[in-house]
Amino acid sequence: MTKQAHIYAVIIGSEILDRRREDKHFDYLSKALEGKGFSLFASLTIKDDANLIKNIYTMIKNDPNSIMLSFGGIGSTPDDLTRQLCADVFADGTLYRHPQFKKDIEERLSERAYPHPIKMSDLPKNAGLLFNPINNMSGFHLSERFFFMPGFPQMAGPMIDEVLSKYLPSSIKLFTKGFIAQCGEGRIQELMFDLDTGIELSSLPMMSETGNSVEFSLSSQNEKLLDKSFHFFTDFLDLENIRYTLI
Repeated sequence: MTKQAHIYAVIIGSEILDRRREDKHFDYLSKALEGKGFSLFASLTIKDDANLIKNIYTMIKNDPNSIMLSFGGIGSTPDDLTRQLCADVFADGTLYRHPQFKKDIEERLSERAYPHPIKMSDLPKNAGLLFNPINNMSGFHLSERFFFMPGFPQMAGPMIDEVLSKYLPSSIKLFTKGFIAQCGEGRIQELMFDLDTGIELSSLPMMSETGNSVEFSLSSQNEKLLDKSFHFFTDFLDLENIRYTLI
């Protein structure tokens, strides 16, 4: 996996959008990624809508740096659309019965595996399995890059851990420096346009009863470049007698 990976979370579930269920995937995934030095590039919570899911998957596939973790829709009920749409977008459009997954379902459910639960083992071509320690009803992945997990957080959590352990290396160390300045964002905005492309910035204006302020941070994999860029701002604040606090 590339260390400049664009990591997408796709959380599928109409029940989340209409507030029948609270999403827990984003919080778990974002914290797990942070522990390895990564962060999400995008997180999308979407309805169980075939066209919408297909369009989102296609967009992510077309990003050459994408890694996707998709949650929900891999069961065997009529609203479980993910397996077929995954095959349409990422493979040849056909679902193939995965021998190991078929065996796991039959061993767990016996005759109750048919006619519907067994359909969960119909996966896109060349799919690999993600272990489910709760009930052995697997998630799956394609090309060790696109990962598909159940909508149940208790099952998805261990699969996230497996993905990060097996398929995502630790990221390059990222250095960060920041300050809170007692001024409006506009006072330092012009300086932002002169930053080197190796610097990532975050500027969050804040308002309070005591006046305007801005929380500002710079990040880079290049520590020397970060120091130089940070002093570019703090030297300006010192010159303009603008008070600031390092964070």
